[in-house]
Amino acid sequence: MDRSSLFQLIQEQLDPENTGFIAVENFTSLVEHHELQLDPSKLDMLLALVQSNEEGQVCYQELIELMSSKRSSSFRRAIANGRRTLQREILLDETGLGLYKRFVRYVAYEILPCETDRRWYFHQNRLCPPPVFIAIITIVQIIVFMCYGIMLNKWVLQTYQPDFMKSALVYHPGHRAQVWRFFSYMFMHVGLEQLGFNALLQLMIGVPLEMVHGILRISLLYMAGVLAGSLTVSITDMRAPVVGGSGGVYALCSAHLANVVMNWAGMRCPYKLLRMILALVCMSSEVGRAVWLRFSPPLPSSGPQPSFMAHLSGAVVGISMGLLILRSYEESLQKQCSWWVIVFSFITFLLFAIFWNIFAYELLGVQIPPPP
Repeated sequence: MDRSSLFQLIQEQLDPENTGFIAVENFTSLVEHHELQLDPSKLDMLLALVQSNEEGQVCYQELIELMSSKRSSSFRRAIANGRRTLQREILLDETGLGLYKRFVRYVAYEILPCETDRRWYFHQNRLCPPPVFIAIITIVQIIVFMCYGIMLNKWVLQTYQPDFMKSALVYHPGHRAQVWRFFSYMFMHVGLEQLGFNALLQLMIGVPLEMVHGILRISLLYMAGVLAGSLTVSITDMRAPVVGGSGGVYALCSAHLANVVMNWAGMRCPYKLLRMILALVCMSSEVGRAVWLRFSPPLPSSGPQPSFMAHLSGAVVGISMGLLILRSYEESLQKQCSWWVIVFSFITFLLFAIFWNIFAYELLGVQIPPPP
């Protein structure tokens, strides 16, 4: 029986008067006497939905949304509160999985804090579309770094080379009218150490996040961190340039770490405490290195070195916008009031930063180093 026929059968036999509700006993009988071509996790959720309803009836729209690969927030909250339980064994007990399915299961336990979500993702996962955003960003960053490394014959502390700062990709306060620089700076890096750190975190954290939450949400989070990074530098460190994708990387990492902390009991990733400590130490060390290069450059330079504020603003974006995205797995963000509060706050910050860049430099008499 296909899905449309099943929907029609449910409506005709179980809700002929179009009341919008179906009796639990009737639906349970339908499930038991008709072959349903559904994923095991979805069938379990349907049974849990109907068998644990305290009012003895099921909302037809909620049922249809669930069978159409959508889950209402009320259903998820009910699962989380324990009123509806799933009867099958946990995902780790499944055997006979191929290499790709084992990797999908690994990703589910790395990213998702709830067994219901993990099983839902495991059975719903498809190869199309693949997680290409983080991979493409990383490849482009490596290619750009290799090109400048060959051209400058320098692989560490490239920012001390005048020709590096002449790139049309670097954000420089003297070129802030060129709007693309507020984004394109993410393709340039101080040296091999910064590129290696960012690329490693992007691939280790960004790819699993993109596999679970999709390209649109993760690309939005990453680019919001990148934009917030350059805008924050233009406000708080007005004479400094910016290079590196740290704003986007820290948005992803801080969102994931905050999600792990807030769902500590539910996360089943191995050695989570040790990995949490290691991640915080590495991220803090990278910020410390950026601060050192900004205020105590080891080599003479013709102007200020790149700012570290992009790291911090990216982390703020991750803890605010990113955490909400990661906690809303397969739920509509548009229906959540907190999402619109965050969007309004980000737009307000964006407008403030635009006016600041237009008027504040001249009003405050900031001495901008001449652009290369």
